[in-house]
Parts: sequence; C-alpha cells; structure tokens
Amino acid sequence: MNLQGKSAVITGAASGIGKDIAIVYAAAGCNVAIADLNKEAADAAAKEIASRGGGEAIGVAMDVANEDAVNAGVAAAVKVFGGVDILVSNAGIQIVHPIEDFPYAEWKKMLAIHLDGAFLTTRACLPHMYASGRGGSIIYMGSVHSKEASKLKAPYVTAKHGLIGLAKVVAKEGAPHGVRANVICPGFVRTPLVDKQIPEQAKALGISEEEVIKNVMLKDTVDGEFTTVDDVAQVALFFAAFPTNALTGQSLIVSHGWSME
Repeated sequence: MNLQGKSAVITGAASGIGKDIAIVYAAAGCNVAIADLNKEAADAAAKEIASRGGGEAIGVAMDVANEDAVNAGVAAAVKVFGGVDILVSNAGIQIVHPIEDFPYAEWKKMLAIHLDGAFLTTRACLPHMYASGRGGSIIYMGSVHSKEASKLKAPYVTAKHGLIGLAKVVAKEGAPHGVRANVICPGFVRTPLVDKQIPEQAKALGISEEEVIKNVMLKDTVDGEFTTVDDVAQVALFFAAFPTNALTGQSLIVSHGWSME
C-alpha cells in the first residue's frame, strides 16, 4: 500500500473521516491537499499531518458546491504538487426531517454538497489525471445508505445512491486513461456529524438518544459496534493503491455487517 510520489486532493479533510484518510495517505508517502470549507482548520490539519513525517500536506480552501472554488482549489494543489493522482470526494453534511417537513432549500443543499461536489471535483481532477499518463484513483465517500434507506434522510439516501451511478460512469470513461473510480460505503462512524444526528433523531422519532444508538444506528450490525475512521481510511488506502483497472466501478461496504451483499 505504497503511495510514494503520489498526490491526493481530499475534500472535507480538516476533521473526521477525511482527516484520518489524509493521515494514512501521508504516512504511505502521499502528498495531500486538505480541502475544506474552513481554510483555517485545513491549514491546522495540514500542519499536524506534515509534522508526522511522510508526504507533504497543504491546506486548501474549497466549497465543493461552488464551481469556481473547486476549480481554484484543485489548481492550487496541482501548482504545489505538480499534479493530482487521487481524489477522495468526502465532504458531506447531514440534515434530517420527515419528507413532508423537508424544506426544499435544505434538500437542494444536501444534493449540492454530496452530488454536485462529487461531480465538480471529479471534473476538475480528471484532466490532470489524463494528462499525466499515470492514471489515477477517484474515491467517493458513499454510505450504507448508498445501498439501504433510513427514515428522515431522503436527500442523503438519494445522494449516496447517486454516487454509485457516478462512479460507474467515471470507471467506464476513465478506463482508457488508467483512472479507476470506486465508492466506500461505511456504516455509522462516530464523528461529529453522527454525534449531531443522535439528539436530532431522538427528537424526531420520540425515543431516547441511547435507543437511537442501539436500535437505529447499530441495530443491524453483527456486533453492536460503530465503524471507525481508521476502518474507512484503510479501505481508502486500498482503493488508492490498487494498481490496475481490475478494481473499478465498485462499492465496498464497511459496516460491521449492517448491510451485506
């Protein structure tokens, strides 16, 4: 799993899953651009990662739902690193409501960040991957909700399902250039995003926070355990380092058996 000499753009990487992927990539020798809406946090994460040794790390400002911001952020990474070999489209948020109460503006915001962001970052990175002659790896952060559905999450489930379709198209179009595209589908990972959902779901479902964890989030796992950020980061490393088009257009579930295919 050697990424020596490779460069990666990782969105939403100032914290949570994205940051852990950046840490694992840098330890494998990869240069990493920490792309995040919060530039100050991105710079801080990059400084921390760089202090560990391994690949170089920089912070990049990026609103993944803004075309100009995405293009500028990718260009900034390419200017420093000379190219981009890996894109991890990880930025995401969560908003929960029953469908009948879901504000249209919040529906559009969810799809813009998850789906438009994946498209815009892919479109910005592909020309650099094609031009390099080295190929590349595009990794979308899906979810068990790329395969399953849960109450209160209509736009999230819709967007995460959509990422699988996008990955399949990118896999077909990128293959002649050695570019692979795959989707990681984690179960619930105990990040600030998930911690925020616990009281929201408890209120919406009329149950306790403990019941949300036990009977909603972890009910269908084989061991009642949360997926960890490192579980996800190790899969991201595997997808990034895989050497051929044999592994492309795929989605891998990392969920303690919550969803099995």
